[in-house]
Amino acid sequence: MLTYATYSEAGGVGKTTLAASLADEHTRVGRNVLTVDLDPQYGSLTHLLGVAAPRDDGDADNLARHLIDRPKGDFSELILETDFGFDVVPSHNMMERLGDLLTRAEQMANDLDEDFDPTDQLRRVLLEAGVPNEYDTIIIDPPATAGPHLYNAVNATRSLVIPIEPTGKGMQSIYGLEELVDGLEGTISNGDEQVEIGVLAGVPNGIGRTSDQQEYLEEIRNRGYPAPVAIRTRESLFQGCWKEQCTPRYYVEHHRDRKRDHEMETLEKLEQLAEEITVVGER
Repeated sequence: MLTYATYSEAGGVGKTTLAASLADEHTRVGRNVLTVDLDPQYGSLTHLLGVAAPRDDGDADNLARHLIDRPKGDFSELILETDFGFDVVPSHNMMERLGDLLTRAEQMANDLDEDFDPTDQLRRVLLEAGVPNEYDTIIIDPPATAGPHLYNAVNATRSLVIPIEPTGKGMQSIYGLEELVDGLEGTISNGDEQVEIGVLAGVPNGIGRTSDQQEYLEEIRNRGYPAPVAIRTRESLFQGCWKEQCTPRYYVEHHRDRKRDHEMETLEKLEQLAEEITVVGER
């Protein structure tokens, strides 16, 4: 089974677009894919995929309720189909208060002398719902800030795909990959089990014409992490995806009057990235 979270310490590096792209590419080769949107912001995976979810309805069942073990229905009822062949568990406004909700749930469990690990609730929910039996690929998109959303995503997947900004700041994030992984392993827990986190790919995203993409790839590889591709700046393509609420491949196939060589090159790289992630993740 293939599970990973798309994560970057910096915002605006195409994390959510990458998650949608990879879900699309995995689906195209016959994988059964579930995406999980853990980002409470409106510019989230749920919005990008054009999913009509009741995120403003405080009475609606949602993922946050399941994470604090107060569901209103079966987890399967949260799963929605997308127009791209894969499914999504959408975000909800209640996710903005997830930290406080988990803290309260943990306190209540302690009062009852029960176990409750606030970093391990998403994994619990997915396992109890039998999701690994229904899907062979799970992609989780958490926010770019450290906190309960990220910790639950990492605990559930144990693997990361990290888009990297091709700037001096982005290079610094390459140097800090090992520290990032070690920090996450030290933060999350699973009883007495030692949690190990793998990086399936580092992806320089937004490479300009004057940038040396090979430099970024080699830096990542020299630090022991896979780096299959670097993606050049494609503002028109990716902005179009958000405007039309679709994946990059869908945008090219349904919203472009002709195929542009540079966009087809980007789709080929995304396809290659998905293939490489699958190989590394299922090794």
